[in-house]
Amino acid sequence: MSASFTSALQAAQAAAGTQHYPASTLYVVATPIGNLADITLRALHVLELVDAVACEDTRHTHSMLRAYGVGKSGGQLIAVHQHNEAEAAEQVIHRLQQGQRIAYVSDAGTPGVSDPGARLAAAVARAGLRVSPLPGASSVTTLVSAAGAVGGEGASSGFAFIGFLPTKAQERQQAVAQLAQDPRTLVLLEAPHRIADLAQALAVLQDRPITLGRELTKQFEDIATMPAADVPAWLAADPHRSKGEFALLLHPQAVQSDGLGEAHRVLALLLAELPTKTAVKLAADITGAPRNALYDTALGWKRDAEQGDD
Repeated sequence: MSASFTSALQAAQAAAGTQHYPASTLYVVATPIGNLADITLRALHVLELVDAVACEDTRHTHSMLRAYGVGKSGGQLIAVHQHNEAEAAEQVIHRLQQGQRIAYVSDAGTPGVSDPGARLAAAVARAGLRVSPLPGASSVTTLVSAAGAVGGEGASSGFAFIGFLPTKAQERQQAVAQLAQDPRTLVLLEAPHRIADLAQALAVLQDRPITLGRELTKQFEDIATMPAADVPAWLAADPHRSKGEFALLLHPQAVQSDGLGEAHRVLALLLAELPTKTAVKLAADITGAPRNALYDTALGWKRDAEQGDD
């Protein structure tokens, strides 16, 4: 047993051990996104209690359980990831129907939030079996809590979780054009090897504030807020700033007051299918926006996309 978590396991048993944990139930368990101490007492108890743990990566989960001093053999770990989730769900359902308790964990954070787990939970529910969530760490709510963009004075009343944008430059450009017309607080996720491309694409949002959360809850956690146009330079100023997993929050902003908001949305949709001149002409005809202004916008998007692919 890991000495550092011995008292935590004892506390978990004392705090959660008297609660009811029905059999034939899938327990969806949130796990830390970096700092192992962010596990909940109920999660520790359930991970010890269950007959098996379904997980995104068996090696990662085995290492995590060993760190907590939770003893599970290799045969008690079931691989359920994005490539086999539908098929593996049948194995999980079969074991649940036999009266077992099974936990599901992703590699970090809350399953089903840009992680595998949603299809498994849906399949279990369709089979008439119980799904019980154990809340905990999530990079999404972690960043929202630090950004000061939701629920405060002058802030928005809620937020929308967008997740990962498309990786192809043209599709990403179209997605950013749509985000530009959305006044809500928006939360994105990105991997380190694509963060520079995403920053370049988001730079077209100009002075709209963005809060970046890097390596959240870990030793080298970094949280910074700046105008979207400044993000590429901020990343380039220090090579370490592009390392680690990212969560990004776009602060709320009113829809453009220049009357081009809807025209830009239409233009982005047309550019995905048509040559630039044709898309600009049709967007101007449909919306009544000035053709020259739309053409300049289209060229700017094209430049940003080409720079992002370099």
